[in-house]
Amino acid sequence: MSALNVDSFASASLSTAMMQESQQKMANLKARAHSGNTDRNAAVEKARQVASEFESVFLSQMLKPMFAPLDTAPPFGGGQAEEMWRGLMIDEYGKAMTKNGGIGIADAVFNQMLKLQEAQ
Repeated sequence: MSALNVDSFASASLSTAMMQESQQKMANLKARAHSGNTDRNAAVEKARQVASEFESVFLSQMLKPMFAPLDTAPPFGGGQAEEMWRGLMIDEYGKAMTKNGGIGIADAVFNQMLKLQEAQ
């Protein structure tokens, strides 16, 4: 295999792994949202936390394409380690944005979750 084919294969494998990780995170969020808890205050707090985590994952997914075309500096950057680190960094950016107010998705999701809980 040429270096280009190996890099393309590694990049495709990494993209697949990142997509599977994102899907797993969403499945975990859904599981948390549907897990039973009879205490109203605990349920409200859990809904708030799940909504914030959802916004965090959403923002991370929106930021990933922004960082995709960035090249790395040749002497110190590049390689699979940087690609993995970049994904983790973007996840942390999403969490930090949500922690500092986000863009309002968490509030909308939280309100809808409360409406769904009250309807049951």
